[in-house]
Amino acid sequence: MTITDEDCLAETLAFNEQFEAAAASRPARGQSPSAATLALLRRNRVGGDTPPVRLAHAQSRVVEGGVKVRTFVPDRVDGVYLHIHGGGWAFGSADGQDERLWRLAVQARLAVVSVEYRLAPEHPFPAGPDDCEAAARWLVAHAATEFGTERLLIGGESAGAHLSVVTLLRLRDRHGITGAFRAANLLFGPYDLSMTPSQRSFGSRQLLSNTDSLRSTYELFTPGMGAEQRRDPQVSPLFANLTGLPPARIVIGTEDPLLDDSLFLAGRWQAAGVPVQLGVVAGAMHGFTLFPLTISEREHRRERDFLATA
Repeated sequence: MTITDEDCLAETLAFNEQFEAAAASRPARGQSPSAATLALLRRNRVGGDTPPVRLAHAQSRVVEGGVKVRTFVPDRVDGVYLHIHGGGWAFGSADGQDERLWRLAVQARLAVVSVEYRLAPEHPFPAGPDDCEAAARWLVAHAATEFGTERLLIGGESAGAHLSVVTLLRLRDRHGITGAFRAANLLFGPYDLSMTPSQRSFGSRQLLSNTDSLRSTYELFTPGMGAEQRRDPQVSPLFANLTGLPPARIVIGTEDPLLDDSLFLAGRWQAAGVPVQLGVVAGAMHGFTLFPLTISEREHRRERDFLATA
């Protein structure tokens, strides 16, 4: 395992301490969050306490299957990136990262299509995966006419990374579609919802994610399921056969309770004979790309370069 960005470790760890110190002022995500807490968390950007900036030139639309998406189309388009946002399957939105996705679209010369999938607990599994699958199938069928290219990429952050892998598996297993998506960009995702060792042992540190918050989000997303049911490959893609999936880039921080998930998934990807890049960022907590850090700037640049050339 190669660890990157060790030259930024002091800055990164100092930010983690600052984030923990401010934990008391953040709304708690209980197993049954109140309607008010849900509304607050959904109104503000993921990981923040203010609403996201929404750009006028981004377009919200409804595609086949009734799925809502948000599109970012620059003047030059060399590919299409199907983006799936994070937020524990219960928070976040397709219009929650307009500035970042527009910048990625312009710099990587991609049309970005972000999925507004249905959220738990109102819409638990399999609603979110169903919406992502429908959006992916729409792109496979219509990207050439809509955006002038058949070069498709997929990826997301946290729950969005999980849903990206689930979507690729559904395309392969339900529709016989392989090779349509050229690459997968997977940032700090949960791939074993029965909980890997690093998830179980992380404890109660008040970072963006910890052992208790993960258990809570799994209860929201897959209510009533036990650990064995959550090991179903349709729920936890770490247990799936990954043959036929595209090359992947997997990123995780050393201070993320999902560290094992990314390490194990990278090993499984490689064992399936598929190229994989693994990036382990020194000192980075879960969701680090949401914050103004040197490691975040570097990660955005590496993401852009990967998606531009994949």
